[in-house]
Amino acid sequence: MKSDFRSLLLRLSSIASVAAIASSLGMSSAAQAGDKVFDELRFGASASIQGGHSHEDGVFPEITALFDPFGFEQATDWKQQLMHPRVHLGTSIGTAGAATQFFAGFTWTVDLSDKIFAEAGFGGVIHTGELRDDDDDPDLGCRVLFHEYLGAGYRFNSNWNVMAQLAHSSNANLCDGPNDGMTRAGLMVGYKF
Repeated sequence: MKSDFRSLLLRLSSIASVAAIASSLGMSSAAQAGDKVFDELRFGASASIQGGHSHEDGVFPEITALFDPFGFEQATDWKQQLMHPRVHLGTSIGTAGAATQFFAGFTWTVDLSDKIFAEAGFGGVIHTGELRDDDDDPDLGCRVLFHEYLGAGYRFNSNWNVMAQLAHSSNANLCDGPNDGMTRAGLMVGYKF
């Protein structure tokens, strides 16, 4: 049963990833016309940086869509940027039997210069990982976790950027069970519309 659930979630995440990529390609003409659905799309990969039995094997391909419903694009300084977060929605696909994550939340981006930026995100995640009593992967305690990340990035131009990020998901000891959490570090390439 657990294997069927994981398989179904992996298929759904793959379909969602392909749909997001296809729609982003179709959105390029709409974005040029001023009607954009996404503010930014990011693609990349991460790996577990935890040790011991909490280490997750494999690489985690990731796709994240960022939306701008609160007017981040019109912010003129770092104070306004903090007051106008963007919304993120994404997936990190587990390989080698590790957990797949579906996450959403708020992203705060602050420009440190024209080229360099810092970022923080906070929200929630639903995952396919083990809840307890697994010797090979983290014991996560419950299916829904908090998800936060920190990143530092560089803009090549007004459209393309690259960002190193550190992401963590855990239950903050709020559910009945273990709380090994998942901590992953990776690199993301972004395209801003």
